[in-house]
Amino acid sequence: MDPTIIEIIEEKDIVVCRQECRNQARLLGFSLVDQTRITTAASELARNIYEYAKKGEVRIEKIQSSNGIGLKMSFIDHGKGIENVDLVMKDGWSSHQGMGMGLPGSKRLMDEFSIQSEIGKGTTVVAVKWLHKVLI
Repeated sequence: MDPTIIEIIEEKDIVVCRQECRNQARLLGFSLVDQTRITTAASELARNIYEYAKKGEVRIEKIQSSNGIGLKMSFIDHGKGIENVDLVMKDGWSSHQGMGMGLPGSKRLMDEFSIQSEIGKGTTVVAVKWLHKVLI
């Protein structure tokens, strides 16, 4: 299955990203709580693209492995990059007047989370949530 790609150019694209991530999570069978986690992380990460890189894209795709079925979201920009990834992953750190919960908060909401950034070339954040079936 091909990924769904959402361009992040305008602020309204963040809402489109949120809606599409929630919809795909719902279709895969994620609980309402996990749908909310996915949507919150997607919103934070898409907003980072808009605020810091000005434009980029989000790729949303269903994945399958020995872990089961999951939802993978890749947030890709070609902005200035992150100088110190370790610093931006600390709780409470913010480059603006925000709450400083964006990246570390998003990481806590997901099962897998990675950041690759290169100065002058951009940043890619990949976040995965696995569908955990409750057995009764």
